[in-house]
Amino acid sequence: MTAAVRTAVPADEPALADLWRRCFDAPQITALHALDPDRHRHTFVVPGREEGVIDAVVVHVPRTIRDADGVPRRVGGIGSVATRPEARGRGLVRLLLAAAERAMRAEGCAWSLLFTGTPGVYRGSGWEEFPSVCFEGRLAPVPAAGEFRVRAAAGPDAPRVAELHRAYNADRPLSTVRAPGDWAVRVPAWYGPLDGTLVAEDPRTGELAGWLVARPEGEWLEVREFAGAPECLGELLAAAGERGRAAGTGRARVRLPDEPAVTGALPRLLADARRTTEHVGMARPLLAAPAAVRATVTAPGAVHWYGDCF
Repeated sequence: MTAAVRTAVPADEPALADLWRRCFDAPQITALHALDPDRHRHTFVVPGREEGVIDAVVVHVPRTIRDADGVPRRVGGIGSVATRPEARGRGLVRLLLAAAERAMRAEGCAWSLLFTGTPGVYRGSGWEEFPSVCFEGRLAPVPAAGEFRVRAAAGPDAPRVAELHRAYNADRPLSTVRAPGDWAVRVPAWYGPLDGTLVAEDPRTGELAGWLVARPEGEWLEVREFAGAPECLGELLAAAGERGRAAGTGRARVRLPDEPAVTGALPRLLADARRTTEHVGMARPLLAAPAAVRATVTAPGAVHWYGDCF
């Protein structure tokens, strides 16, 4: 018998929260879900046999993402995909993805985007992996002091940080056009409080010239995002390395665009930078031509920042 697929209703929210708690160690999911005022019609579920239970869920998250030419396009993000352990093996995610695909096309989405460690779940429904570059290596020795003043970010820096992000990504393929709600909820959900990030001040004007997100995670220092003047990136990376050493980490991963300004600054952080390729991103053409989607996800400098995850 074919499972019953429908969109969510407000009464489903406790069951959805319970399912996500069972499947993910990510308490921020419900807060991110609440960012979309149309979340119920963008959330596709298979109800369980017991009242108040959801067997499986797929959420379509509408986002504005730049294409290969830097033009903002409506894109359907896929996130919060979960199935109760007792309901697995019935093809429920495939059915929900088909419903989400129809809705995304009807809402004018050019293509769909998701990130996963289990790509096999999505290949059969039309999503294809694309590569992204990561740099990793041992932390470099403490470098000499630089020209910029690097410090922890603070609350009053928030408007300028948003300006730096907007300018740095003004025409960057695959980057998201962030709304105020993203800065208020989504970005802190993935990066933590603003004061856990770093900023660089221009020595002449005192104005913020750069912003870096870098946090120790286990045995690695993870560098997740940069925005600002390329001249200050090396000093921000050096300061991040000091934080990593203080936390007892000896290695770092850098998830910044593969472009000369980044590779030129890497020696300030990494003693032996190695370029690796990951395949956690997947895309599916909807209204856009497949070639246009492929051009976007493989464009030079293309990046989808971790802070924009669905």
